[in-house]
Amino acid sequence: MPEVLLGERVDFNQEIRPIINNKCIACHGGVKRSGGFSLLFEEEAMEVNESGKRAIVPGNVNKSELIQRISHKDPEYRMPLESTPLTEEEIALFSRWINQGAQWDDHWAYKAPEKQTVPETENEWVRNDIDRFVHAKLVEKQLSPNPTSDKQSLLRRLSLDITGLPPTITEMQEFVNDGSDNAYEKVVDSLLASPAYGERWAAMWMDLARYADSKGYEADRPREIWKYRDWLINAFNDNLPYDQFVITQLAGDLKPAPTDQDLIATAFHRNTMNNDEGGTDNEEFRVAAVLDRVNTTWTVLQGTTMECVQCHSHPYDPIRHEDFFRSLAFFNQTADADVPSEAPVLLTYKEDEDLEKLELIKNWANEHGTASRKGHYYDRLLRLGVPKIYAHYFYQMDKGLPIQGTATFKVDQEVYSFTEDLPFDGEDKLVFKARTNGNEGKISFHLDSINGQQIGEWKVKAKFKKEYDEEEKKEVTHYLNEVISVPIKVVNGVHDLFMVWEGKKDVEQTSTFEWLMLHHGLPAEGNEKYPEVKEAMYALFNSDNEVDATPVMVDLPNNLQRVSRVFEKGSWMVPGEEVEVGVPDIWNAFNDYSKDRMGMAKWLFDEENPLTSRVMVNRIWEQFFGRGIVSSMEDFGSQGFAPTHPELLDWLAIKFSDDFKWDIKKLMKEIVMSATYRQSSHFTKEGTEKDALNEWLARGPRIRLNAEQVRDQSLAVSGLLSDKMLGKSVMPEQPDGIWQVVYSGTKWETSKGSEKYRRALYTFWRRTSPYPSIISFDAPSREFCLPKRIATNTPLQALVTLNDPVYLDAAIALGREVLHSSEMGEEERLSLLYSKAMIRGISEEKLEALQNIYQQTKNYFDNSPEEICKLTGEEDKALAVYTVMANVIMNLDEFLMKS
Repeated sequence: MPEVLLGERVDFNQEIRPIINNKCIACHGGVKRSGGFSLLFEEEAMEVNESGKRAIVPGNVNKSELIQRISHKDPEYRMPLESTPLTEEEIALFSRWINQGAQWDDHWAYKAPEKQTVPETENEWVRNDIDRFVHAKLVEKQLSPNPTSDKQSLLRRLSLDITGLPPTITEMQEFVNDGSDNAYEKVVDSLLASPAYGERWAAMWMDLARYADSKGYEADRPREIWKYRDWLINAFNDNLPYDQFVITQLAGDLKPAPTDQDLIATAFHRNTMNNDEGGTDNEEFRVAAVLDRVNTTWTVLQGTTMECVQCHSHPYDPIRHEDFFRSLAFFNQTADADVPSEAPVLLTYKEDEDLEKLELIKNWANEHGTASRKGHYYDRLLRLGVPKIYAHYFYQMDKGLPIQGTATFKVDQEVYSFTEDLPFDGEDKLVFKARTNGNEGKISFHLDSINGQQIGEWKVKAKFKKEYDEEEKKEVTHYLNEVISVPIKVVNGVHDLFMVWEGKKDVEQTSTFEWLMLHHGLPAEGNEKYPEVKEAMYALFNSDNEVDATPVMVDLPNNLQRVSRVFEKGSWMVPGEEVEVGVPDIWNAFNDYSKDRMGMAKWLFDEENPLTSRVMVNRIWEQFFGRGIVSSMEDFGSQGFAPTHPELLDWLAIKFSDDFKWDIKKLMKEIVMSATYRQSSHFTKEGTEKDALNEWLARGPRIRLNAEQVRDQSLAVSGLLSDKMLGKSVMPEQPDGIWQVVYSGTKWETSKGSEKYRRALYTFWRRTSPYPSIISFDAPSREFCLPKRIATNTPLQALVTLNDPVYLDAAIALGREVLHSSEMGEEERLSLLYSKAMIRGISEEKLEALQNIYQQTKNYFDNSPEEICKLTGEEDKALAVYTVMANVIMNLDEFLMKS
């Protein structure tokens, strides 16, 4: 048919897909396939459906059942059924599209970025290529850009964006007085080199990593994972390229020779929740953690709502149900198992005696061990201890019934325990953690049955301590856990392991076990110094000295790997077909990569991957402008928002990956050096009418500071902010009663001295009750990954900044500093107070308003002197007045906004 008769070419993505997603896909997509017809994949849409007809016959609208059904006059036959019919225009679009050949097209986000031609313009406003793309769009939308912001506003915006802190007065004066052409570039470079830069961007990533200092769920006990936060801060400050930044977090443990820092980076996926509640199924919550790792990986790194695919194929995007579980297979081989200890954890010894023992063992192994049993093997055995066989892998035979272990399993004169299909690989030691309440008999280890070959035994001996109980007025005995290593016969192959108590029949004695682990013993057993080294290993296994224990990712050895299966309708209790690792077909091929987490991590940075660079560029852009080029940061799929500047997005994505070699600081510099970023944020009538949301970037960003910045800025301008970096989380003041901890004696103990004034990212984060003033400003609980905080504006936020102890302390400190600065009059002091907070001079209008409030406040304290001490803790009226004035200024809209 001649093209003139077919009409203007129909764009599938722009014109047909939105109709399908809005009106058809609910019944004919990934969730349902009514009539056997689906519009999710092209091949499915062209198939013969249950009626025996084809819904779409390319080039022939008369034979296409879809057209007959959407245009039918009978509402019982017309599609969509029991819903608003398609408009005449929509039916005409479908008809034209089918007659033109029904050409399908992949959604833009699933096609690799294309090199873009930078628009040409002679406009003087333009400073770099970003501006050329933005200016072209402004011309298209008949908008004009704002002029460059004044220096004071620009530096404050820049400093808050890059470091999360306001500039100092000295920095502002130097910038304002610097008339050189590169004055702005110099301050950009200085801020990017600041240590505060790493803290600001680590705080952003912590939402994505769902970082918290507690395990979550009902008990929500503390977790020690702050070393991961330290790794993040250092990674940003060291400008670790984004590809290595991600690969190390996903698979640092799978590097050829992983360092401690590589292992700590993998805590990214150990931030999942861990359920310590008694009676829960460890496997259920291990699986829940793995599901969360799949969802987080795809959301954070690919902007894809993969959680939709756990129960069925994606409702809107071409991702099949089994694709979710092919992704799950990458993460299903890690050794963590939802146990209370959170193992595997990387132990960092802190006491000299422990460090010396570890060095002794490593040196011994390096001198006497085989090539595969050098010091590194024993370092990892002691500090990582994998792979452990946990209690829930054992069954206790009690009165003929197999009862699965929970946190522990037991062996006594009535009960034996066993585990199935344990792979042996020539190990000659069996180490276990146990507690017993007596010294009678022995526990023997047998292969395949209680009467099978005995490979070892433990002569039971209790470890205990005695204490005098003041309430009972008697001495009591406490039996303690002990890690014990016993020799076993060398065995190979897969066997069941049975544990049986042997001894006198009338003894009432129980041994409880947390875990077992096979390992190779120390070399050179006949050497005269061997006993000393053996004792050092026992001492480290049982050391009571303080250690840092960071949960990390470690894969199970090949002989313990799990089988991954599809979960029918998403339920882990209904496993279906076995699956291998893989990715959805719509993405770049996975053929050339190893079938593990390292392979997946490298696949993300394949040059054909359509989303990795786009998603990160969009995330950085959103942090600077308050809105991404794709505003639905969590969803680049067909139901997400289309990019406002698609050519700019692709240009930045390719520049980031190819030109900048994944250098994050270079990407940020490119953005902030643009005239687009430097614009004044003032609203114009034209801009407000045509672009209220600033999608087309005709003005600079004007948004409220995030939760951490609101707090840190107040502490910074008051002089209270601690510059201490890294280390354990702290507990600043919070109201009493926030923590109602039922399952442990954990308490919120306010940190002392300057510790309570550290930056907000160091605040202890308990998932079930996060720090109140932080969550009031839209911070998440971090039970799950949050790609973007949704900004709100509530009265509660004003109550926080007016009354929270931290903000009151900041107001007192700032008021005191101004009072003690020098001999000044009221007007000068108020001007200085404003300048210290806003890092700029005050206008006459604002000064007059402050003077009025000052006089009202002074009168109030003259009439109510008893309120002075209540406010500041001191009988100093001047301090009370200036505390109120500082509090007023730190609650101004311009103080809480980035403009």
